[in-house]
Amino acid sequence: MTEGDSSPEEKTIPFFPDHIWTEAKVVLVILALMIVVGIVGLMSPIGLEPPADPMVTPDHVKSDWYFLFLYEMLKHVPKTIGVLIPIIGLILIMIWPFLDRKKDTLRARNARWVIVIVGSIIVIGLTIRGALS
Repeated sequence: MTEGDSSPEEKTIPFFPDHIWTEAKVVLVILALMIVVGIVGLMSPIGLEPPADPMVTPDHVKSDWYFLFLYEMLKHVPKTIGVLIPIIGLILIMIWPFLDRKKDTLRARNARWVIVIVGSIIVIGLTIRGALS
């Protein structure tokens, strides 16, 4: 305790060696696990698939599920519009809080819900249609 310090001395744990040794043990355990996994991987390799042939395209290539609605939309609208619609939608979503400064009314809240529900139905419908096609 120093002069003028009325608080009792708190018991502390020193950083070195207590914390350092604890961290060193954790690092060694993780390193040992990585070595074991590496050795097991070397002892039991997975068979390779045939090499890719750039001249042969698979019969039907499907995108991941979260892109299906975009690809399905491109089937039904011109390509320029199909690219611009998602970009404009994302920009509107990002700037909407800065544009909408009016007091919230029941009519505005209902209009927002209608836009969200109709947009969700369109996206879900296009995704399902893309998955089934």
